[in-house]
Amino acid sequence: MSLIKAQIESAIKVALDYPSYMIFMQELVLKEMSTGLEQSDALANYTLLNNKRMQRLNKTLKVPSEIETSIKNDPRDIHFLVLSESWCGDAAQSLPMVFKIAQCHPNWFMSIVSRDEHPVIMDAYLTNGGRSIPKVLILDNKTLEVLADWGPRPTVATKMVVDYKEIHGALDADFKQSLQLWYNKDKGQSTLQDFLILLGL
Repeated sequence: MSLIKAQIESAIKVALDYPSYMIFMQELVLKEMSTGLEQSDALANYTLLNNKRMQRLNKTLKVPSEIETSIKNDPRDIHFLVLSESWCGDAAQSLPMVFKIAQCHPNWFMSIVSRDEHPVIMDAYLTNGGRSIPKVLILDNKTLEVLADWGPRPTVATKMVVDYKEIHGALDADFKQSLQLWYNKDKGQSTLQDFLILLGL
């Protein structure tokens, strides 16, 4: 067994399924804490905001019925293993839709682990050399082979980031506000389309 596969197997054993993760988020909010090695008032506040955002998206995001049928007919057993942290704004926008996708199939699962607690896996799936999250590993649930990976943002949002950096050099508060508005209008559909492409559906 390869080192990465062994690390993935170990990670799955301690991973939280999505409903358990949402309960964990609420516990962190009550304790005014966040996940990860670093703790600060700012990260605790991001966790608070993300918990509210995810609770809302859990209720409002939808997978169109024809796509749900297509997913349900897929013969594979899939596991979405997510590396993330509670303070991550992009995760709060994307993970509710990833869970909705997993819910479409009786043999598809989603679980979440801390990026900081699984550096070997994270460092095998860097984005432009950085530990950007969320990072979703799409696994064959029987063999734990990594079929594809996704993250940290939908393809459309990633292009927005690249284009803005080319013009302005870095992301600022104005861009972050624009990205937030984009996520609100998109309603998880770009994330859904990315996953359909990765899964060949």
